[in-house]
Amino acid sequence: MTVKPNLPPVGTAGWMDLTVQDAPRMASFYKKVIGWKTQEVTMGSYSDYCMVPTNSNDPIAGVCHAQGVNVGLPTGWLIYFIVANLYESLREVQTQGGQILRNITTMGQMGRYAIIADPSGATCALFEHSVSP
Repeated sequence: MTVKPNLPPVGTAGWMDLTVQDAPRMASFYKKVIGWKTQEVTMGSYSDYCMVPTNSNDPIAGVCHAQGVNVGLPTGWLIYFIVANLYESLREVQTQGGQILRNITTMGQMGRYAIIADPSGATCALFEHSVSP
C-alpha cells in the first residue's frame, strides 16, 4: 500500500483550519491582510472557504463556520499534522499524558483525523491519508 501522490509527507503540517462564527468576515480579513485568494466550499446551507496563496491554485488553509462537524471547536487556528497510523498516534497521545478531544472522524476519500490536546493543553489535529490498494 502506498500513500497517494502529491500529499504532504508524514511528520509535516499538512493543513490548517480557522473555525469561527463569522467565516465570510474572517476569510475577507485574511484575504486582505495576507493576500490569499478565497475559494468557497459549499457545506449545504452555508459556505466555508479554502484559502489559496496569491501565486498558486493549491489551497493551504480553511476558514470554517463553527457549524456542522466544527460545532464545539475552539476559535483559533487548528494545525493538522500528518501521521502514518492514526490509531498508533492516538495510543501514544494517551500514553504520553495527552487527551483525545474528538475521536476519529472520516473525511471521505481524503483520509481521517482526530483532534488532540497535548499535556500542556495545546490542541492540534492528527491526520492520516487514505491509502490506495
